[in-house]
Amino acid sequence: MKHRIVVLGAGYAGAFAAGNLARRLSPADTEITVVNAAPEFVERMRLHQLAVGQDLTFRRLADVFAGTGVRLRLARVTGVAPERRTVSVTGEDGDGELAYDTLLYALGSSVAHHGVPGVAEHAFDVTGLSSALRLRERLAGLARGSTVLVVGEGLTGIETATEFAESRPDLSVALAARGELGAWLSPKARRHLRRAFDRFGITVHEHTAVEAVEPARAVAADGTSLPADVTVWSAGFAVHPIAAASGLEVAETGQIVVDRTMRSLSHPDVYAAGDCAYAIGENGRPLPMSCASAGATNMQATAAIVARLTGGEVPVTGLKYYGNHISLGRRDALIQAVDGDVRAKSWYLGGRTAARLKAGVLKGAGWGVAHPTFGMPKRRRRLTTVPDPAGAPDRAGARTTA
Repeated sequence: MKHRIVVLGAGYAGAFAAGNLARRLSPADTEITVVNAAPEFVERMRLHQLAVGQDLTFRRLADVFAGTGVRLRLARVTGVAPERRTVSVTGEDGDGELAYDTLLYALGSSVAHHGVPGVAEHAFDVTGLSSALRLRERLAGLARGSTVLVVGEGLTGIETATEFAESRPDLSVALAARGELGAWLSPKARRHLRRAFDRFGITVHEHTAVEAVEPARAVAADGTSLPADVTVWSAGFAVHPIAAASGLEVAETGQIVVDRTMRSLSHPDVYAAGDCAYAIGENGRPLPMSCASAGATNMQATAAIVARLTGGEVPVTGLKYYGNHISLGRRDALIQAVDGDVRAKSWYLGGRTAARLKAGVLKGAGWGVAHPTFGMPKRRRRLTTVPDPAGAPDRAGARTTA
């Protein structure tokens, strides 16, 4: 019987991983299934553009995986039973269950409400396709002079505020920051950021912690009222509680605790990649939730899976965080390099050149997903007999590496 590999999630980590596995493993020995709730590959890094009304076309996953041998199951994951090696799903075809021999968990993350009253009821976000479309509809109905308040001074908050201000100059855009705007940037990059905010006319409320969201305003910790016809919440990310509920070992964040090869510490037939992996980088710190981390962790996970199934030596890929690419509208951006301790270096790049580089990163990521196997090789590796982590014979055939 073929070795069943199930990949949960077809975001940046899951889509790349599924294609890489299909490219490197023989279909005679393996069966790869991707489970994803949406039929399209959603470019999460561009959802703020979609929300403000820009026309974006997302690729259908059925087209992405056509001809690769990867099976696509359009369904939402409702549970994982690692002791039985099954995944529960629900979709248009009803409820179901998928069995696996190797599981790659890459369900990503969603917006973190942090328990702030009113966020779930009154705020919008750009962390998912449905939420971005909901915000798009709301923004389209705003009259001139309406106020949009972005809460959160991280990458998502900065990109959202600047994109909205550039695309909708008829709106009044403001940003609420818990600390100083761009405090984590180098001094020169910080000045560049502030000049961009001034150019767009974005009002910044620094040292302002929002503790409640209401239909027409947000309320700060000191009682200050921040008017907002629309509040966009971008104050961090959270992972789905499915992993914790399944019995997998997780960190306080709910992320799956993995070893250096992205293998679950509690269940060795489970791997994690992307935002849902609690992976320690080469600096001894957890990798941040980001597209860059998704790339590093999915490459490490797929390399480890392929090596262990084919009897090879598990390679170690780099788990470094090199810096941030921050869009400031369509014609400006910042690229901030960081050191091994994730502290900003003095070097940064800003302006149109940085914007073109950021656009290249987005285009490259989109192309990579659209071509998940990068052209099928003529020969792919066969599986060897691999001991089952639980002590039973593995389901991979007794084939030698081709």
